Amino acid sequence: MIFNIQHFSTHDGTGIRTMIFYKGCPLHCAWCCNPESQSFDYSILYDRRKCKSFGDCLKTGNSAITPSPEGGPPWFSKTWRSLVPNPEVFRNICLSRAIQVSGEEKSAADLLLEIEKDLPFYQHSEGGVTLSGGEPLSQGDELIDLLTLLKKKNLDVAMETSLHVDWLRVERCLGLVGTFLVDVKHTDRDKFYRFTGGNLDLVTNNLKQLAGLNENIVIRIPVIPDFNHTLEEMKKIIDFIASLHHIREIHFLPYHTLGTEKYTMLGMEYTFGKKRPVDETGLIYYIDYARNKGFTVRTGG
Repeated sequence: MIFNIQHFSTHDGTGIRTMIFYKGCPLHCAWCCNPESQSFDYSILYDRRKCKSFGDCLKTGNSAITPSPEGGPPWFSKTWRSLVPNPEVFRNICLSRAIQVSGEEKSAADLLLEIEKDLPFYQHSEGGVTLSGGEPLSQGDELIDLLTLLKKKNLDVAMETSLHVDWLRVERCLGLVGTFLVDVKHTDRDKFYRFTGGNLDLVTNNLKQLAGLNENIVIRIPVIPDFNHTLEEMKKIIDFIASLHHIREIHFLPYHTLGTEKYTMLGMEYTFGKKRPVDETGLIYYIDYARNKGFTVRTGG
């Protein structure tokens, strides 16, 4: 299942790229800017600011939609949102786009048709396709079907991944992915678990094994306040990466707040709090340290 296709992207790989965003992630990072990507199922977003009280949503007869306590426009109950038996009934039902359904089933052939719209841009920019999420590696056989089609078309493929999956899910993609864009978030097991819900050993063991196979790997480090945004913690992360073979590029991704409104629209609590975005000037010492370790460094995607 995917939740977005982004054409003409100039980040997350070389040249102009088509981004395919898969839905579903085994991690639940406290700062996640795409919270709709966490669930492997459909997600319903309700933007009360756009509601015009047309009432089409009430015609579905779903108990999750009720009139507001003030007698105003209908609102989407946070309590009952998860009990909606078929979220698809709300897709395209709201003319004002106050209610949107995130998640769409598309076959590998369908995705290839979308990707091929951008072929002229790839040819002139050395671009390609980037698979993102969520976590692409958590997807089923349809992921391999798409990778196989892209391989036959000789298209460059990059994959954004946390590597928080069983190794077999990584292994099945070998030879089909040109570049792995791997998130490395921390080196402290407890802190990693508290902020992401994940098992750090799973990530580091997979990364060591992947690096040992001489795969093309670019490391992405999200720089997050109160999580890893200190020189001491960042040095440990960079030192760990430097201990691996054949990894020579690091991207620092500064924390931003662009996705926080989605939490309200999804009926989710943004537990990370109101942290201030990280300015690129706050990355200077990290960049210098990484360069002194011999890495090529970029900031942003």
